[in-house]
Amino acid sequence: MKSYRKEIWFNVQTRRAFVNITSEVEKCLSDSGVREGLVLVNAMHISASVFINDDEPGLHHDFEQFLERLAPHEPITQYRHNDTGEDNADAHIKRQIMGREVVVAVTGGKLDFGPWEQIFYGEFDGGRRKRVLVKIIGD
Repeated sequence: MKSYRKEIWFNVQTRRAFVNITSEVEKCLSDSGVREGLVLVNAMHISASVFINDDEPGLHHDFEQFLERLAPHEPITQYRHNDTGEDNADAHIKRQIMGREVVVAVTGGKLDFGPWEQIFYGEFDGGRRKRVLVKIIGD
């Protein structure tokens, strides 16, 4: 069985963003030589997410609005976590909602997606370097 590991680094300048990383994951898969197996993609930071969905701007807007209603950034005093001097409690909550990781089957050397599926990095507390781990196992 083969094993492949790569970190993809980001420095999103805005506080929140959704970045399509499908092509980067596909490049990792190609580099790995794995034809049948699994790809794990996970955010290595507790204020970021990895998820699978459609790459449609209206949907991304809806995600942003939905998350902000559930866990609004302001007022920052509404969160006990922010009593520590942080201002990112909402980012931690948004990450829990959107998820830490995805696992995708590999079939015939390709990501085995359903229609319209793409992999995204969700940033909820941008402005500094963060990373995503891509781990691929299989034959």
